[in-house]
Amino acid sequence: MNRRSLFALALTFPLLAGQVIASATSDAQQRLESAVNEVLSVSNSVSTRAALATQVRPVLQKHISFETMTRRAVGVGWRQFSASQQSKATELFTTLVIRTYSGKFTPGERAIVNYQSAVSPASGRVDVPTTLVYKGSRYSVTYRMEQVSGGWRIVDVVIEGVSMVANYRTQLDATFKKGGAAAVVTSLEQSVSR
Repeated sequence: MNRRSLFALALTFPLLAGQVIASATSDAQQRLESAVNEVLSVSNSVSTRAALATQVRPVLQKHISFETMTRRAVGVGWRQFSASQQSKATELFTTLVIRTYSGKFTPGERAIVNYQSAVSPASGRVDVPTTLVYKGSRYSVTYRMEQVSGGWRIVDVVIEGVSMVANYRTQLDATFKKGGAAAVVTSLEQSVSR
């Protein structure tokens, strides 16, 4: 290959890489917008918080990687969980997150989500910043998305600068250090049964 060909290739590579990143951010943002629209549709069609938690669960499980969230919330101790403990922890964590966050919404109250330009801080990862207007208050919410099996999925939600995963990690890591995987599962069971 001559110098001119190498130079042309060197100039083309950043353009191609930019197109791949732009495509990834666009795909991730479209997936997020679809997910949010589905959740808002469910939220607008139910009359109780309990119904919201029940009906929104399959929608959220389609768009959120709860396994990734649980693994990251537990932290380094995750490797010491047996397969059945990992499965149980993921199931309980999913229920806890869905119930906690659906409990913050009032059926019939409409939320408005304004999307900002998505950014790709690393390959296979896209952050989509939004502004949520709900009951007259404005919240900064960033959805962290990654390519996992099935395409782009939400792996964390950062609300007003606070990562949901990091917040749970603080609690679950302390529990793990005191009593191991069994203590984490028991703690999640207790949180879900409240």
